[in-house]
Parts: sequence; structure tokens; C-alpha cells
Amino acid sequence: MSITVAKTAGFCFGVKKAVETVYSEIEKAKGPIYTYGPIIHNEEVVKDLEKKGVLVLETEEELAQLTKGTVIIRSHGVGRHIYQLLDKPGICLVDATCPFVKKIHHIVEEQNSLGRRVIIIGNENHPEVQGIKGWGRDDTLVADSQEAIDALPLKEEEKLCIVSQTTFNYNKFKDLVEKFLKKRYDILVLNTICNATQERQVEARKIASKVDAMIVIGGKNSSNTQKLYDICRKECKNTYYIQTLGDFDPECLNSVRNVGITAGASTPNYIIEEVHTVMSELSFEQMLEESLKTIRSGEVVTGKVIDVKDDEIVLNIGYKSDGIITRSEYTTDSNADLTKLVSVGDEMEAKVVKVNDGEGQVALSYRRLAAEKGNKRLEEAFENQEVLTAKVAQVLDGGLSVIVEETRIFIPASLVSDTYERDLSKYKDQEIEFVITEFNPKRRRIIGDRRQLLVAKKAEMQKALFEKIAVGDTVEGTVKNVTDFGAFVDLGGADGLLHISEMSWGRVENPKKVFKSGDQIKTLIKDINGDKIALSLKFPETNPWANAAEKYAAGNVVEGKVARMTDFGAFVELEPGVDALLHVSQISRDHVDKPSDVLSIGQEIQASVVDFNEADRKISLSMKALEAPQREEDDIADVDVDATAEE
Repeated sequence: MSITVAKTAGFCFGVKKAVETVYSEIEKAKGPIYTYGPIIHNEEVVKDLEKKGVLVLETEEELAQLTKGTVIIRSHGVGRHIYQLLDKPGICLVDATCPFVKKIHHIVEEQNSLGRRVIIIGNENHPEVQGIKGWGRDDTLVADSQEAIDALPLKEEEKLCIVSQTTFNYNKFKDLVEKFLKKRYDILVLNTICNATQERQVEARKIASKVDAMIVIGGKNSSNTQKLYDICRKECKNTYYIQTLGDFDPECLNSVRNVGITAGASTPNYIIEEVHTVMSELSFEQMLEESLKTIRSGEVVTGKVIDVKDDEIVLNIGYKSDGIITRSEYTTDSNADLTKLVSVGDEMEAKVVKVNDGEGQVALSYRRLAAEKGNKRLEEAFENQEVLTAKVAQVLDGGLSVIVEETRIFIPASLVSDTYERDLSKYKDQEIEFVITEFNPKRRRIIGDRRQLLVAKKAEMQKALFEKIAVGDTVEGTVKNVTDFGAFVDLGGADGLLHISEMSWGRVENPKKVFKSGDQIKTLIKDINGDKIALSLKFPETNPWANAAEKYAAGNVVEGKVARMTDFGAFVELEPGVDALLHVSQISRDHVDKPSDVLSIGQEIQASVVDFNEADRKISLSMKALEAPQREEDDIADVDVDATAEE
């Protein structure tokens, strides 16, 4: 396999300067350090800075609340008002804006002062474009397509100055400028696309046109990397966009003879080197070396450490050249300080990666040898179906990555849990159990399965649960899910359904207003049908009809609340689970056409029980019955008054 790495791949001048600025501030800062927005569009770099205490501020509100510390302006730059916002005591402002972007800020400010309206060719949502716009007037416009230009509110013969986002595609920029030139404007066109961007794009296109596969490395949010990918994709259909080595599957290049590698301006060199090293392993060049050298690629050698730097180890391996183990070939931790892990005089075993690393020395790998030893361990675990435990090292789009004995194991999303999980981020840094279901180290394919362990454990719990429960038992569980018709309760091995009709002796309108996921409840097992369990909260001892005959005997005066009404009467709730009918004819001695004329839902009333039918659980009430004594007293009072008058 022939591998071509673009000379322009990796950090550009502006990005390198910005990253170095932050690391420099870390060494000398005494207080907190912040960047306004990610310093560059690369998650690996931003994560490394976060580990070293650098916090990312995303909003102007966060900036306004700062009272002390160092604030570093991101490489993409910001508008003029951000500098004004940070001009206050206690704040040390460090400007890491790319010099090429800074130049555009000056151009926009100057051309506005000369009376020209500025048009920015670029992505309006990109932080660089937002920053450039922040140095212009309110009438500064942005466009990135022919349609967007047609929609711009411009006047004929208006004075314009056209600039560009530094990472914009040069050919597309020329096409859009032609669109302006066809109209009657007084135009000043300034090509502010970074030369490094142009060179990177031209070189990427040239390489992609000559290879069988192309690898583009960069952050997911990197505008220039996305443009590189689009350019390469037009020239080579087998173009892959990856952020780190962990996103790449070398299997896709098994039948490829020529591979090209390029990277966006925000991609650290060590990531490019890692990808290149993996590609080199697949190269035919190794076979040639093996036939010519005394030390062969893949051979295990033993050496003594004669020098240790923070990023490489030098070994005397008894060969005409020393052996070199880089940080990435010693550990997967890109921030590890090797001087703290290895000492001069230590004896080490390592695997030969290349007999000549290009500088006359032998490239060795400690990590790969450890991985091979780990492979033997994993092979035994695979054959014995041993349950392994490991911490989740990385959450990927398609699953989880764990490392055992320096060997990476992939657990697909479908095998992570026994239920579908949209978001796997909760597993980050968690220790999980799994078994290996596929072991093919030659193809770098080792697959783990957590799902079958969960299924087996659940089946075991389910069996144990059904052996100990029976209809009529009271059990405790956790509400797992609430629907319109009921709630599913986890009983520890199986779920039971608590139907809406079994939630109370009274009426429940909406289960979601009564329960929520996570609630701990005690329920009654009403029925078991195969693996289905019906639950109830209607405990016999709480049955309101148990002593209803005594409480609601005919002649008793009771109080209740109007629950619902019909044309023939109102239903009154005497207590949850016990309703009584107040017929329209029993509401009042006066004529009532319909209950709603004199009653309302929720109204508290007092009435007399006129009939109690325990068998059918029916109770009849009368408000009119309570009026009769009052009416008789009124009649007696009237007679007394008349008699007194006659006397």
C-alpha cells in the first residue's frame, strides 16, 4: 500500500499560534483561565485544555459576570463589543485571534469609515464570520450562495467592499464575486481567503485525484475540514471523514493500493501520525524491510532505557541503531509524561514497528506488544465465554469502546443494553460487564456483548420472582413507565401492569397526574397469567364498601361532593369509590328542570340517604327530605303569628 500524507495537513500558522498561546498562559497564570468559545474547532485539543483547568465560556452573559481571571480570545476572533465588555479591572485579556482574521477586522473597520458597505462571503453561523461582522456597521451583510446574493437589499451603484471567510472555497468565492460584477455596483474585492487554506485545498484535490482512498482528519465542527472532505469526495468516492483514530476502521482499506491523508487546520500532528502509523502497518513496504534487515518488523526485542523525554523513550536494543518508543506507542493517553512512567536503566520489551523510521532509528511499540499479550488473554476469555469488566474509554456514534490489556473492544449500541437507548453518553467512564462474542484480531475486530448478560440476569430474576409470588401477595416495586391507560411497575425481574381502573377505589382521570417514573409503590397482585402480572391498589382492608351499610344506612344524613351530572340527576361522591345518585326530583321541594340549574361540579352538599342497596352498590340521596322539617317549622310559626294577631 502506498501512502501519501499532505504536506499542508495539520495546524496552520494561526491555529498553532492560538494553541501555543493557551498552553503558555497555563504555565504562567495564577488565576482562572477561560477561552471565549472553543480556542479551535478540535474536541481533542479542547478536552486536553479542560483537563488542565481551562474553561470554555459560550455566552456574553458569562463574560459579563466575570470579575477576575484571564480570558483568551479564540482563534476565530470576536466582534469589537467583546473587547469592550472585557475591558474592566481584574480581567486579563489575551488575544489569540489568527493574524489573517485580525487583518480582515481592520479591513472591515477601515472600509466602513470610507463609506463602503461590507459584504462577507462565508457561513453566517460560523464564529469567524460572526466576529468579522462585529467589526462592521449594522448594514454589514453575509452571503454564501447565488440565492443569498440575489436576496441582498442592495441599491444600484452602491459602494461595496467584498471580503471572505478565511476558509471559504476559493473557486466558489470567485463564482460569487462574478455575480456581483455583473451588477452595477462600485465594488472593491479583497480576497481574504488564507493562503494556507488555498494551498491545503489545492493539494488535497491533487492527492485525491490520484489515490484509491482518501482520509480527511479533523473536528466535526471544523468548517475548513468539511470543505476539504467535500473537495476530496468529488475526486475520490472512497473518502472518509474521521476525527481521531478511534473513528477509523482499517478494514475498509483492505483492497486499496494507494491512500492519501490530509487534515484540517485544527488537527494536532499526533493524530495525523497515529493514522499514518496504522496505515503503515498495512503497507507492503514492511514486507520488503523484513527481507533486507536483520531486525524485522513485528519482531519482539528487549532493550535497556538509555534516555527518557516527556514524549519518547530511547532504548539500546543491541542493534546498530537505537530503538525509539513515542508517547503514542507507549500509551493511549496523549497527555502522559513518559519521564514519570519510565526511568533510565529500566529493561523493556517492545515490538519493532519499522526498522528505519526515516531518521535511521528503529521505531518500536510497547503498547502494541502489550495489546498482543492482551489478545491472548482475550482469546481465552472468548473461548471460555468469561465475563469481563472494563471501564468505558470512549462513547462512539455506533456504540461503546473499552480497553482490556491495551486492546480495544467495541460494543455495538444494539448490544449495550436489553432495551433501546438513544443516548449512550451516560456510560462514559462507567465500569461495565460484557462477554466477547467475536474475536478477530487480524482484522482488528473484537466485539463485546453486554446485552446477553442483562437478558440472562433478567431471566434469572424473573424465574426467582415468579417462584415466590402469588395472587393476593403485597409487593413493592418501582414505577418504570406511565401511559394513559396505566403504569408499568418493575417488580425486580418482571414488570406488572397497574391499570387505571385499579389505581384507586375512586376515579382516576389521568395516571400521569398520580405517578411518575421512579416512584416507589406497594401494590397488590391481582392476577398472574403466564408472564403477565396484573396489579392493584384496591386493598381489601381499604374497600370503602366494607362498612358502607352502617355509614350510609337509610335515614342517615351524609355530606358529599357533586362529581358529575346528567339530565335525570347528579352523582355525588361520598368518599373515594362510593358514589350516590341524587335524582332531580329529590334536589328540592321546588320544581327543578335539570340538576345543573341549581348545582355545580365540586359543590359540597348535605343530603339524606333514602335507599341503600349493598348488593348492587347503589345509594339514593335526597336533599328535599332535609327541607321538610324546616317547612313544617315555618308553617307552625305562621300559625302562631296568626293566633297572636287574633288575640
